[in-house]
Amino acid sequence: MSLTNLPTRWNLREMFATDEQWKDTMKKTIALVDALAARQGHLAQTPQELLQTAHQYEEIQQNLYALFVFAHSNFDQNMADSAAKELYESASSSGTEIGEKLAFIAPELMQYSMEDYERYCQQLPQLTLYRLFAKDFFAKKEHILSAEMENLMVRMGDLGSSFQKIFKDLTVNDMQFPKLTTPEGEEVQVCEAQYAKALLHPDQNFRREFYTALLGTYGKHINTLTSAYYGSVKADVFDAKSHRYPSARASSLDANHIPETVYDALISTVRENTAPLQQYVSMRKRILGLEPFYFSDFFVPLVPDTQSRYTYEQACELVLAATAVLGEDYTALLRRAMEERWIDVYPAENKVSGAYSTGAYRPHHPYVLLNFTGTLESVFTLAHELGHALHTYFSNEAQPLIYADYSIFCAEVASTLNEKLLGEYLLEHTDSPQQKALLLSKTLDDIRSTFYRQTMFADFEHQTHRMVEEGKPLLPDTLCNLHRELNQLYYGPDLTVDDNLSYEWARIPHFYRAYYVYQYATGISAAYGIAARIRELGKPAVADYRRFLTTGGSDHPIELLRIAGVDMASSKPVLDTIRTFDETLGQLGALLG
Repeated sequence: MSLTNLPTRWNLREMFATDEQWKDTMKKTIALVDALAARQGHLAQTPQELLQTAHQYEEIQQNLYALFVFAHSNFDQNMADSAAKELYESASSSGTEIGEKLAFIAPELMQYSMEDYERYCQQLPQLTLYRLFAKDFFAKKEHILSAEMENLMVRMGDLGSSFQKIFKDLTVNDMQFPKLTTPEGEEVQVCEAQYAKALLHPDQNFRREFYTALLGTYGKHINTLTSAYYGSVKADVFDAKSHRYPSARASSLDANHIPETVYDALISTVRENTAPLQQYVSMRKRILGLEPFYFSDFFVPLVPDTQSRYTYEQACELVLAATAVLGEDYTALLRRAMEERWIDVYPAENKVSGAYSTGAYRPHHPYVLLNFTGTLESVFTLAHELGHALHTYFSNEAQPLIYADYSIFCAEVASTLNEKLLGEYLLEHTDSPQQKALLLSKTLDDIRSTFYRQTMFADFEHQTHRMVEEGKPLLPDTLCNLHRELNQLYYGPDLTVDDNLSYEWARIPHFYRAYYVYQYATGISAAYGIAARIRELGKPAVADYRRFLTTGGSDHPIELLRIAGVDMASSKPVLDTIRTFDETLGQLGALLG
């Protein structure tokens, strides 16, 4: 059945009907916090006290998830809405207040041991639910500070997060981007929301002009953007050192129980295998006949797109068809998301750029923010974000609150697998050599942007954090030169790296979440491995993957991915992704000559 007249605005008011209801819930939550704080010194003297502590803390967390998801998403849909900004700022300040009041919990519980916990479990079996949490908690004993110091670190954490707010306010509300006129005479606003569409334009001069205008605007604010990023990195380093970690990376990866060797192996393996990427640059330069070849030329298809625009309804139908292999209940839930206003679809004035999925714990469902422009990329973005949304939904349904939230390391697997399934579906349902070439090119650029490029970003942020840890300042020239050098290293001599590309680091919002971006590269590697298993094994592999979607955070990420059939502790998934890129490059070359 085809889809028609789908809603295009999400309905956040399902969460809180009015702002007053939100404020009332926040007041009640703070009261719950005060009740828990009043029990300081009596959190776990008996098994019954420990269980009461767990239940109180979970109720607080469940409320806060909903409060923060609403405040953040409500603000993102219109960042010029003063009432929405008030709730957003209120959520932030309340989060700091709550964190300060409950900072005593970890130090107090750390007075006990895993042996004490196991003894309590024998007396009160309900506590066994928390065994993995307890094991991980006591494993971090050396990193827990005194109650007074943890309270101070909460305040410092709020201060550190202000650098991300500065970045968002500057880039969304304050920076003035110019308008351009396309070769067809259409006036276009230069902005992040138009980025993908503009760089698909067939005219190289217009692509170059758009990219120059976009990056040049960041360049005009490079001093402020450098200061914001430098402050964010210093906050990361301060927090890590204060909690007795050897580095910011060690602290960040420890949160997900990821060995630092995984990070190092990713960067070293990719650095050693840039040859296929550089061959791809050479192919694009040769076939497109572009001299010089700029970064803005990466997005234009190597062959004309026979269907350059998709309606939102067409995009939804493609996603449903491509993911049908995952089961009828999976696609039924996708249809619910499309029909029941889980998705905010189109760009709008003062709406945040990009796309994401977010969600609180049940009874709330996930939400998806898009900036759909009708390009093929927009269709893939829809599949990607709905992959996140269904991962959240299935985990929430299957897991208790304490284990419902999956780690960042696992977060990009479900989304990228949906993209992979969509690409394979489109390839299988076309006989056109041109369309196949376009889709193969799309696969290559996906791996380029999600695997190679994000590894390069991971390389960049690790070097910047090490500089700060060594006492070196981050200056505009330092960051721009580093970004320039990495682009030259990864992409090779056929890419013209100009001053505008040197500014690109300054537009990457994920740099304000330390050591996040490498997980895009590990995520695509895991997703491609799962997709290969589904092709080879069929239903048993689907069953493994579907079980993975329900696991949330019920074990460490590497163990959970083994359920789906991939071992991210080995270099095999990374090497397999490089091999897929190389093989796809060969297929495309055979088609195009």
